[in-house]
Amino acid sequence: MTLKPLADRVVVKMTEAEETTKSGIILAGTAKEKPQVAEIVAVGPGGIIDGKEIVMEVKVGQKVITSKYAGTEVKCDGVEYTIVKQSDILAIVE
Repeated sequence: MTLKPLADRVVVKMTEAEETTKSGIILAGTAKEKPQVAEIVAVGPGGIIDGKEIVMEVKVGQKVITSKYAGTEVKCDGVEYTIVKQSDILAIVE
């Protein structure tokens, strides 16, 4: 099954959270924060939404930072993805 986002939506796959701190302390599963860095898997076509033209500025394969609690989490073929609006993407990681 393939996910194909509509309008200004973007499908991202979250990266794994760090399991150790910079000082070497191993974090328990409950102490980890939700990751905010994700890789783009699919991008919608954009278009006219609510009377405004939306141009998609992100591309498949880019790493991005998303809003902390943005999007809808879905599971497809055993893999977890998050579908967010392009406006919920805060930055592109280069």
